[in-house]
Amino acid sequence: MTNNAGDEAALQLQDLLMGTENVEDFLGQLAEFSAATLSHAAGAEIECGVTLQRRKKTMTVAGSSPRAVILDRIEQSLGDGPCIEALRTRSVVLLADVDTDPRWPDYQLQLAAQGVRSTLGVPLEIGEDAAAALNFFGSDTGLFTEDIIAEASGFADLAGRSLRLAVRIGTEQSRAEDLKAAMEHRTSIDLACGVVMAQNRCTQEEAMGILTRVSSNRNQKLRDVAAGVLRNLTAGEVRTHFDA
Repeated sequence: MTNNAGDEAALQLQDLLMGTENVEDFLGQLAEFSAATLSHAAGAEIECGVTLQRRKKTMTVAGSSPRAVILDRIEQSLGDGPCIEALRTRSVVLLADVDTDPRWPDYQLQLAAQGVRSTLGVPLEIGEDAAAALNFFGSDTGLFTEDIIAEASGFADLAGRSLRLAVRIGTEQSRAEDLKAAMEHRTSIDLACGVVMAQNRCTQEEAMGILTRVSSNRNQKLRDVAAGVLRNLTAGEVRTHFDA
């Protein structure tokens, strides 16, 4: 993939990523984009299915067309083929001719019956516990040339980078939200502890002991007990504010 083509593909993939709400939606858009890109480059129709792997289980999650989904599911039903092999080996796997390749005879017979003569499996890294593969289908042999394979690998790599970044950002946002919630809960507990200290003229340790016993007796979380103390003290809800 040339620099100009790579830059254009990267921009298109970023647009796809920004326009979708989750990984599955992005993979569906990616299947259509990938099929259209390779079809244009090859001068012939190429369809694309997407296989998603989670916890060592694979499933078809998207396709450039309803037929592409059906073709991809043939491999899932048999449990082996070039796409699954691409996931297993994390490398591109080419099935150049369904009539002469000896590796997956049952799969190849079913592809031939559907008018598919060649396929290409391209792995796509998503994160630590998930991966995907683009499964390309050609109606003739000789479509997946070295240039076409390089192009497919190039935007699969770009798509993987975009997805890994999105997953990482989503994870960091979740961690930040969890941290903020924990800080708010801790502050509420400290405030409630101060209220108990004032009401009972006791130490902080003794006040925390009182709150803990109430939490145990009521089978409530400590933060909920603290929130109840603060609600009884004020007319409104006590909230902690953090600068962005």
